[in-house]
Amino acid sequence: MDEPLTAEVFLPHKGKVFRVMGGRHELTLASVDLQPVEGWNPQVVPRRPFTLIFAGPPRDLLPQGMYTFDVEDGPQFDIYVIPIRTPASTRQDYQAVFN
Repeated sequence: MDEPLTAEVFLPHKGKVFRVMGGRHELTLASVDLQPVEGWNPQVVPRRPFTLIFAGPPRDLLPQGMYTFDVEDGPQFDIYVIPIRTPASTRQDYQAVFN
């Protein structure tokens, strides 16, 4: 993608499956969370920080790293994802942080 990655770019893809290009992993975009930033000035820093939370299968861990994801019925994104502690035993959550 040539446009800057913002939370608004990802919002239409909430609930969609992101497939790792050339891999077996599929993660569902569960949430797009805008981070509260005290004193954030869009004229100085145009992109407001945000976090993506993905959900994947519980016992097939995708290691931390940069991956190219194909979105169902959508574009491709290069995203650095990190597995995070997931209290639910029915899934494994991942996060991608954009500062």
